[in-house]
Amino acid sequence: MSQDHPDFEHHGAHTADPTYTFAAAHGHHEETHHAAGYGGLHEETHHDDDYHEPHPVLAAVDTRPQPSKKVRRRRRGLALFLTFAVFVAAVALGAQLLKPLLGMDRLKDYPGPGTGTVSVTVMPGAGPKQVADQLQSEGVVADSSSFLEAFSASGGELSPGDFTFRKEMKNSDAVAVLVDKGAGVIYFALSAGLRINESLDAIAQGSGIPVDQLKALSDSPAQFGVPGKAKNLEGFLAPGEYRFPLGTSAKDILQKLVKGTMDELKAQGITDPTKQYQAIIVASIVQAEGGQADYRNVAGAIYNRLKPSNKETNGLIQSDATVTYGLGTKTFHLTDEQKADKGNPYNTYAIAGLPVGPIGSPGKTAIDAAAKPAANNYLYWVTINLDTKETKFSSTLAEHNKYVALYTAWCTDNPGRCV
Repeated sequence: MSQDHPDFEHHGAHTADPTYTFAAAHGHHEETHHAAGYGGLHEETHHDDDYHEPHPVLAAVDTRPQPSKKVRRRRRGLALFLTFAVFVAAVALGAQLLKPLLGMDRLKDYPGPGTGTVSVTVMPGAGPKQVADQLQSEGVVADSSSFLEAFSASGGELSPGDFTFRKEMKNSDAVAVLVDKGAGVIYFALSAGLRINESLDAIAQGSGIPVDQLKALSDSPAQFGVPGKAKNLEGFLAPGEYRFPLGTSAKDILQKLVKGTMDELKAQGITDPTKQYQAIIVASIVQAEGGQADYRNVAGAIYNRLKPSNKETNGLIQSDATVTYGLGTKTFHLTDEQKADKGNPYNTYAIAGLPVGPIGSPGKTAIDAAAKPAANNYLYWVTINLDTKETKFSSTLAEHNKYVALYTAWCTDNPGRCV
């Protein structure tokens, strides 16, 4: 408590307080004077000659029983154990902190086989270390140092060129791609609706086969078993992702793609070559014109327009997609002159019936729709929202024009989208 506080509490004769003690010069008389800070109290104490009050310090003697040797040994053992435990914990914590700094926590290899594709170009003069670092940065291998060890152990040589890897490959598989031991693959993907030139470009980029070689094969379609009316492989290269062993020939690659389309036609019961070709043409228009949920209705409307009894459109399909294919462009708007041009063999505004050939590669759903169209009385359709692919159908031109107005309004609200 504060020494300048006027009130305090005594706790026995030997409570430490600011007391002056004077020993008498004669006899054993002792006076005790309280300091002035405590209310000016004065107290005299007389004791017998044969009694000396113990000094306060000397009186504080610890009389508690001392622990036995067994207890002391037990305490020392516990102290040593706790010290050791703290040491072990400190070492473990330090090791965890050092792992990232030393690279000890780094993944050395992926389990494989990996996913997707990564194209990597090895430039002339590039060393294994440079390639290893690139593969790690591209996510092909987990650790460049471990990959270098695997590459060195393979005894292979590094050659310049373009290589196709997968994401998160095993080191041994990635090494095999570089040293051409059969683990490499040709990979490419074809989207539904691609035109023949777009498909051949994609195949060339994925395989390294010159596009001119692929085009020459496409322009001789009979060797692939397609209907005789086909002028090339347009419409018959089935969309999808493809992987082939390195070294697969261009003809074998194209044959595989054609087989996918022909197998789907046969699965739908279409085996006659003439009907197969017609189905592929209709399917290619369906693919280009409708949202996937509306494919069967679009196919039904196309067949309705082709019926001899149709006096509404007189056999004209009137598909923008066919006209732009013939023009070699991709647009959502055609001029009146373009629609009237009979010099364009794909102009279904000016020429009745189906166009002379497919206008792209239809997917399975579009082929199935062409084989089994919905039974409806529609003659017109228009996609009124290019984002959602919402398509409106109608049986009369007046109703159709109302939906065309919705499409025009959408284009106004989304400038630059309808070009």
